[in-house]
Amino acid sequence: MRYLFRLLVFLLVSACSTKTNNKVNPTKSFALRLKPGQDIKKSIAAFVQSQDIRAGWIVTCAGSLTQYNIRFANQPDGTRATGHFEVVSLGGTLSVNGSHIHISVADSTGKTIGGHLLDDNLVYTTAEIIIQESHEWIFTRENDGSTPWEELQVKPR
Repeated sequence: MRYLFRLLVFLLVSACSTKTNNKVNPTKSFALRLKPGQDIKKSIAAFVQSQDIRAGWIVTCAGSLTQYNIRFANQPDGTRATGHFEVVSLGGTLSVNGSHIHISVADSTGKTIGGHLLDDNLVYTTAEIIIQESHEWIFTRENDGSTPWEELQVKPR
């Protein structure tokens, strides 16, 4: 199942970066590596600001943490733990107008948990992150009345 998911992601990424009708698809890819002690959320936010990303998403991440801080579904506060954890998933939408990122981590027994990425998720050895950006859209976060929260709004650029 995991193999099929990775294959699907690879095919989608490949499709987004190929030429169609002699026009280049307006996506841009970035690769960054975070080093020991860096905060994943703060580092991504700083990168998004520095690149002025208005409609981006996380493609993949491989890495490890010495500390996580995750807010689980429908909970008001985050849950923290220290130790050694593998990042098994990191995904979300990115924009200078607001980002929304989720993370899943596994402990030394393979027990996996995940939720909303908060500050204070600290890199152990590395976090290798691939980000893509589209110049066709602008992502904003607004309250549109469908939920009580500010949700993703996709607008043409």
